[in-house]
Amino acid sequence: MGGIFGVVSKSDCVLDVFFGTDYHSHLGTRRGGMAFFSDKGFACGIHNIENSPFRTKFEHEIGSMSGKIGIGCISDSEPQPLIVRSHLGSYAITTVGRVNNIRQLAEKTLADNRTHFLEMSSGDINPTELVAALINQCDSIIEGIRYAQECISGSMTLLVMTSSCLYAARDRMGRTPLTIGSREDAHCVSFESFAYMNLGYKDCHELGPSEIVRITADGIETISPPRDAMKICSFLWIYYGYPTSSYEGKNVEMVRYRCGERMARRDNVRADLVAGVPDSGTAHAIGYANGSGIPFSRPFIKYTPTWPRSFMPQDQNLRNLIARMKIIPIDVLIRKKKLLLIDDSIVRGTQLRETTEFLYQCGAEEVHIRPACPPLLFGCPYLNFSRASSIMDLIARRVVDVREGSQAVEKLENYANPESENYRQMVDAIKQRLNFTSLAYNRLDDMVDAIGLPAEKLCTHCWNGKG
Repeated sequence: MGGIFGVVSKSDCVLDVFFGTDYHSHLGTRRGGMAFFSDKGFACGIHNIENSPFRTKFEHEIGSMSGKIGIGCISDSEPQPLIVRSHLGSYAITTVGRVNNIRQLAEKTLADNRTHFLEMSSGDINPTELVAALINQCDSIIEGIRYAQECISGSMTLLVMTSSCLYAARDRMGRTPLTIGSREDAHCVSFESFAYMNLGYKDCHELGPSEIVRITADGIETISPPRDAMKICSFLWIYYGYPTSSYEGKNVEMVRYRCGERMARRDNVRADLVAGVPDSGTAHAIGYANGSGIPFSRPFIKYTPTWPRSFMPQDQNLRNLIARMKIIPIDVLIRKKKLLLIDDSIVRGTQLRETTEFLYQCGAEEVHIRPACPPLLFGCPYLNFSRASSIMDLIARRVVDVREGSQAVEKLENYANPESENYRQMVDAIKQRLNFTSLAYNRLDDMVDAIGLPAEKLCTHCWNGKG
């Protein structure tokens, strides 16, 4: 995934960009960068953040940086922001999204313009560089952004920084959010709406799908109006959005409470306590406890001073090891207890199975699992957020493939139906594989109801293949 942040100010904005970008660190684990424009021109810094947080990589550099316009990015993939020099002038660009047709677009660009692309160490083309190349095929930055929006299959939300303003553009279908904040002497634009609260900005404007806005220190101007059709990612509320953020007017923490409450309404399990798998499962568990009357407790605590995020290392085995080492049990809340755990989702199931085994070893009598979203049956074709690198990493999909073989794809719709016998047997098979006492997923209709937006405005592709 990734997050972006930008500021246009009447005074130096380096600290605002630094802190605003740092507040997006939960969205990416590989690269962090900032770019500024000052009297000395454009300047950019990018660091690897796989083994050290964004803040520690830049806190010693910000004293030498300056500028009244700046952008920052936390990325799970390519290095950015990039500084581009073209017939449109010089500008910096940063993006969030996924370009499924990147090779086709690159080949067409190479054939039409005889330009070139720099290869990353992986051998791939930097998607942000490709977006810049698409913009440069037009006669203005605005036309170029529109052209890129129409060409790209997948999703693309972006910021372009010139010497005088910022251009902000939300993805064509609004799959990712973008919000503008304002104060007397500046405006900012942010993926996460909470990222500017402590910097003195107030909510000003949330971009609609496909909307393009020109931002200066004095104000904002909509250059291209929003479209009505929207498919914002539902996982923003369930998993990767930060609890203090709101998207389309729906606060993440409150949605998670409602998810838990709706799960409790359909459940009759007897448990001694409800706990969330930290951190994103915690709010769902509070909602479940409120709805069920079963007390909320924390039978194990994450030790985070040295490893604040279990998915920080890129190596999966190391991630699993760190996830296990971080969990410190509280014996009195586990031994001889019937535990009900709520996690945001089950992807591979590896870490949750190990957590369950760990709790059994600590003396738990029963471990009931309640994921806050339905079984993941489809890979995401729109965003690079998933912790799974392959569809077959999804345990629900593996179970279906074992049961159905070559007919699996044709029968996925039936497996996504919580009223079907296939769904029941799939859930039972996952429970057996992961050694849970019981397993019951949140239903898609309840999850959509908890979010509180019309179903047609939400992307639910991960669960039912409809995006």
